[in-house]
Amino acid sequence: MRRLTFSWPAVLLPVALAAGTANLRTTFLRGADDEAQAVKPASTPSSVELDALDRRAEPCTDFYQFACGGWVAKNPVPSDRRSWGRFVELENRNFELLRHVLEAPAAATDDAGGSTRKAADYYAACMDDSAIEAKGLTPLTSELALIGALLNPDDLPVMVAHLHEVGVNALFRFGAQTDLSDATQSIANADQDGLGLPDRDYYIKIDDRSDDIRAKYAAHIERMLTLAGDQPADAAARARAVIAVETALAEASMDRVKRRDLAALQHRMTRAELQALTPAFDWKKYLGAADAPPVQTLNVTSLDYFRAVNRIITSTPTGDLTSYLRWHLLHASAELLPKAFADADFDFFSRTFAGQREQTPRWRRCVSATDRHLGEALGKAFVEATFSPRAKTDTLTMVGDIKGAMRQDIDSAPWMSGETKKAAMTKLEAVVDRIGYPDTWRDYSDLSVQRGDALGNLERARAFERHRTLRQIGEPVDRGEWSMTPPTVNAYYSPDRNNINFPAGILQPPF
Repeated sequence: MRRLTFSWPAVLLPVALAAGTANLRTTFLRGADDEAQAVKPASTPSSVELDALDRRAEPCTDFYQFACGGWVAKNPVPSDRRSWGRFVELENRNFELLRHVLEAPAAATDDAGGSTRKAADYYAACMDDSAIEAKGLTPLTSELALIGALLNPDDLPVMVAHLHEVGVNALFRFGAQTDLSDATQSIANADQDGLGLPDRDYYIKIDDRSDDIRAKYAAHIERMLTLAGDQPADAAARARAVIAVETALAEASMDRVKRRDLAALQHRMTRAELQALTPAFDWKKYLGAADAPPVQTLNVTSLDYFRAVNRIITSTPTGDLTSYLRWHLLHASAELLPKAFADADFDFFSRTFAGQREQTPRWRRCVSATDRHLGEALGKAFVEATFSPRAKTDTLTMVGDIKGAMRQDIDSAPWMSGETKKAAMTKLEAVVDRIGYPDTWRDYSDLSVQRGDALGNLERARAFERHRTLRQIGEPVDRGEWSMTPPTVNAYYSPDRNNINFPAGILQPPF
């Protein structure tokens, strides 16, 4: 699903806050109080914070400094963060509330469908670092054995399908998306993926920083493979093989600018045509192992990329392919592997790569992971604590008032013709407004969560989500599905579904 997330300023302007956010805060706190909710954030900020201003700054010269300078001066970036702002500040309060929910004794005995209990069990397993240490690499034994047994490229499709199921994005990405030629239906989609670094440019850009990042990335892969049992010389050679495979994928990948052109990402073809494009990769084997619905037609985002995948399969020694797959399995599992792996992952991707000085506290990482993988189970508890039915009704009323004001603006605009006004009104009425949380909560009854099995829970949660999305192929688009969990401090507009979505997480003070 393609969506546009909103890019918010780091600090809401006090001038704007004075106009409306005080009413927002009153509405949401009143709604929660009326429901006599027992769980609340430890504290909430004032809606209008005049000390956020920097009155020494000239607003006509630097309005941002005038509006936000006071807040920025009093809020340096914490050592366990990559950035800091009002969004992260609110997310902190939301996460403290979620931690309270997950650690409450009632969560462990929840029987209302078991969703809160599953979230609490997932969190507890994530927090059980002694169990994680004791298990070592044992949770990956079956995947490592499968990779080790790969003897020729003919077996690769089944291996890749299994790795995709447990959240390892090897070689490419396959799933469901809205069919842009018929936005009422979902279609299978094959897309570029399979890089360890965040963007293709890190592999191909020529400058000192990029050279340094690549060298440190190779050293990190070598370190992880050594921790997994490789001899140092073998680990170094295998790290070079991984870099070679990923560089070949990066060179064939479309850059971010080209991917902004939706037409450039649309290549509708039959499964037979895809097979002809990539003869070295058996799509029948892959789709069968993935347990995908029948796929006769699909979208392929980049023909050149899949041609490159075919060349890589045919020209790369099988041992180098297994090194690539093994690395990506370790990379996707690192946070819930023993401390040495998690620390190595943090040291490169967070400290070296992103400038984060210290690791985020474990409880917060585990709340985030629970929100990511059981987001509507945990989100339901969050909504019950923070966003009453009355708050949702009041917010929808507010949205209706905003639309009403916009209708008046359209109707009174002297530069618009009658036909243009009619078209504008039609567009305005077509946008669907969704507030707080889904109308129907996701059913997690098929997901097995076990205390003491953190990595197993992660793999099963990823497999659950993968099967859920694959089942959408060939089906009508689910207009009620949300792409963000209820506690999320953000919002988004979905162009292919023409809806605007504000999770309960951002509908809290000061927003």
